Amino acid sequence: MKLCIALDNPTKEENLKLAKELKEHSNDLWLKVGFRSYIRDGNDFLKELKDLGYNIFLDLKLYDIPNTMADAAEEIAKLGIDMFNIHASAGSEAMKEIMKRLKQFEKRPLVLAVTALTSFNDEEFKKIYGSDIKTKAKEFAKMAYEAKLDGVVCSVWESLDIKNSTSKEFLTLTPGIRPFKEEAEDQKRVADLKEAKKNLVDFIVVGRPIYKDKNPKEKVEKILKEIK
Repeated sequence: MKLCIALDNPTKEENLKLAKELKEHSNDLWLKVGFRSYIRDGNDFLKELKDLGYNIFLDLKLYDIPNTMADAAEEIAKLGIDMFNIHASAGSEAMKEIMKRLKQFEKRPLVLAVTALTSFNDEEFKKIYGSDIKTKAKEFAKMAYEAKLDGVVCSVWESLDIKNSTSKEFLTLTPGIRPFKEEAEDQKRVADLKEAKKNLVDFIVVGRPIYKDKNPKEKVEKILKEIK
């Protein structure tokens, strides 16, 4: 299981400070760059993080018509990042087109499909997708697996079921992790480290419990010790 830290601080300077503070653990960590940071700080910021030795997960959740998504995926691959994501609900054709387009790269980034955002509860999700989260997440995951993606983004509570329905090697990345049962805040389907381990999660994403901690480095070291 790998720890991926969400760089969701309000400024580039705060994010870089955190990345530099944790540099000695860069081989064991991934950094997640989302909408806010990427729109504000751009590709130069990604390069600065790569120069520090980190693996980068670009969390933009692509969703558009197949050709447009494939165009975007190709440009993302040229950035040299290590992983990015799309919405599974964009459909099989879009997923297949992306993977076809990425074949040209000798070393391509991992591609994950978002099943159900961890901010959803079952009632809210059903209003939009017409199904409960567990059922639809597994359906989306099977679509992604058949389209040859590397894995999915899901909550801890869907991870094991998805792996049993696809392959143990099919990656699951889970946001909403509260390592030591910290406050859930705006996340609905949260879990701690023990629950993530039990459900065979490959990547855990942790944001606020780390960057809002008085001693982020100490918190990261505590998490790394637990997941090794």
